[in-house]
Amino acid sequence: MRTRRALPSRRAVLGAGVLTTIGCTPTPTQEDPVSSTTRRGSGRVLMAYFSRAGENYYYYGGRRDLEVGNTAVVAETIARFADVDLHEMRAAEPYPHDYDATVQRNTREQDTDARPRISGALPDLSGYDIVLLGSGIWSVHVPMIMRTFVEAVDLSGRTVHPVVTHAVSGIGQAEGDYRELLPGADLGESLVVQGEEVGTAEPQIRAWLRRTGLADG
Repeated sequence: MRTRRALPSRRAVLGAGVLTTIGCTPTPTQEDPVSSTTRRGSGRVLMAYFSRAGENYYYYGGRRDLEVGNTAVVAETIARFADVDLHEMRAAEPYPHDYDATVQRNTREQDTDARPRISGALPDLSGYDIVLLGSGIWSVHVPMIMRTFVEAVDLSGRTVHPVVTHAVSGIGQAEGDYRELLPGADLGESLVVQGEEVGTAEPQIRAWLRRTGLADG
């Protein structure tokens, strides 16, 4: 039985830009067990993702204030067409609503190789053969909180598919980041969606699900 997390709006689409977090301890906190949530189904596939709402950057240089993060929109779309469980991770110290402030924080985190804390419990990966790792691309890399996550769980022996949203950088260095972090995992085909297009990306997402064997139709 899959428990559904209520999104503020399925139609609210946010842009994925360039971002990061402050240097913190690498271990997740257990203080707020509802801040990171897992929607459980019957599948052997988990999508663990981090998505930021608020002010986002777009490829033409504009800004949009988004209620639901781009990666969250992609995750919801994947869950409509494939039997996956969704686990949304959240930062113990939330990122600023302001885009520029988030960029500055991200820069500090990348420069210091920080591991931002995750709020809530980590998912139990037993029984999952395939894990989708979803996030935006921040300064051409995955956000540092994704490093916190993959270093705190055991993904060895599993197939891992990066799922990224972006403004202008495409997949950036995401595949290289995960190859470095996950030498014991099998890195599968990535899904890359531009932030402005997440609301109309269903055909692209469904084609990727078919190619990777995650969905039939």
